[in-house]
Amino acid sequence: MSSPYRDSHGRTLEDYPRPSLAVDTAVLTVADERLCVLLARTTGAAGDTRLPGTFVHPGETLVRAVLRSLQLKAGVVGLRPRQLHVFDAPDRDDRGWVVSVAHLDAVRADRIPAHEQATLVPVDELPPLKYDHDEIVRSAVAALRSDYRRWPDPAALLPDGPFTVRDLRLLHELVLGQRLVADTFRRTMLPHLRAVGESRGGARGKPAELYLRAEQHADDKGGDAR
Repeated sequence: MSSPYRDSHGRTLEDYPRPSLAVDTAVLTVADERLCVLLARTTGAAGDTRLPGTFVHPGETLVRAVLRSLQLKAGVVGLRPRQLHVFDAPDRDDRGWVVSVAHLDAVRADRIPAHEQATLVPVDELPPLKYDHDEIVRSAVAALRSDYRRWPDPAALLPDGPFTVRDLRLLHELVLGQRLVADTFRRTMLPHLRAVGESRGGARGKPAELYLRAEQHADDKGGDAR
């Protein structure tokens, strides 16, 4: 049997105190024309509001822990979360030394089922949250908005199928929380769109051309469209 690893000070890994490892996930969506985040409510007399999260079990990957916590605490399945940031302030958790690997996902609201212990809350109307979860939400919102400033609907929040540039702009305004100049937005996004050769008639004015995201057009030919 091989000897345990020892560092230059002669210590094994067990000689060092280690924090507990947790995951917390900000699931963002647009609901009722607001950018919202999914929050979970704990049960019991000391119930509080927080992001869905959990401690990582032995032998479990971070992503597996995230998916488990979302299913158990919010009834959400089938997401593809990505790592956002490590929150490691020693005093961030009143239960002890806990490091959280925060994750982010953004999906259409119809992929978030009703759940008795979870609710969607506008990101600019957050209630008091446990630990540093308000900071995690702010970081997640900033990351999503950065994506939307560069790309047309990278989280596929629009309904399936082709859309007009106006549809896209209105969505971006909800995600970014600001009005956008229509002509500037159109010039910025058109290089990333693919016209489908169809139009949608409106109540007034000429019919509006319909588009798909360029990467969505490629996915529809056999890729993994979200």
